Amino acid sequence: MRIGEIAALAGVTPRAVRHYHHLGLLPEPVRLPNGYRDYGIRHAVALARIRRLTELGLGLPEVRDVLADDEGRELAEVLEELDADLARQEAAIEERRARLRVLLEQARAGTLPAEGPVSPGLAELLSAFSPSGSASAAKDRDHLTLIDSLATAEDRDRLLTALRPLAEDGELAARIHELYVRLDELVDAEPDDPRVGPLAEQFAAVVPDAVLDLFGAADEASREHPFGQAMLDDFAPAQAAVVRQLMTALAQRGRETA
Repeated sequence: MRIGEIAALAGVTPRAVRHYHHLGLLPEPVRLPNGYRDYGIRHAVALARIRRLTELGLGLPEVRDVLADDEGRELAEVLEELDADLARQEAAIEERRARLRVLLEQARAGTLPAEGPVSPGLAELLSAFSPSGSASAAKDRDHLTLIDSLATAEDRDRLLTALRPLAEDGELAARIHELYVRLDELVDAEPDDPRVGPLAEQFAAVVPDAVLDLFGAADEASREHPFGQAMLDDFAPAQAAVVRQLMTALAQRGRETA
């Protein structure tokens, strides 16, 4: 049989047959005087086996190991590993589907955050805040979303627990909104603007004590961290000055209450 004929018989392509030769999965047949390969039935059997193994999900290196094992021990081991891998994939898919169901429910109820998919805890926290047109507030929501995606589950839960009072206290939430509006007003100001210091102090005053455990180390070293610097760079100069002074005030307060 020619290569096209055996490929059709085994249900693969001639290109696949050549690739299997190149990888050593399929022995080269004898060649006729005219140089054409002459395939026999044993080549078709081998090709059919390769196809069945790849359809099960085995990679070609694994197929080569299986074909090299005459007693089938390698095949049993590979199939067990494949079964365990598929089980892990099924569990991961089910976990993602469960998360997707939550997001769909939020979307249908109109409670899905504008930031898109976030952890259930952050979605609950963000939905508790009234809609705000403040650009600075929107930036902080984006920063929270980024932290939510990067932090460990334990650190994320600690952060959300610490911030929850900001959402549950309506008077406090309104006060914070007012401070964000004032921070917006500094977008074109210079870092030494006289409004910077008082605004930083008033922001620090509304931060719950529970947050100090998380940001008490917000000293110069943490602000020089790439993430901290990137967050500061996201604000205009005067606004960044407020954030710097706020972090310094929180660090000082944390040391005093420790």
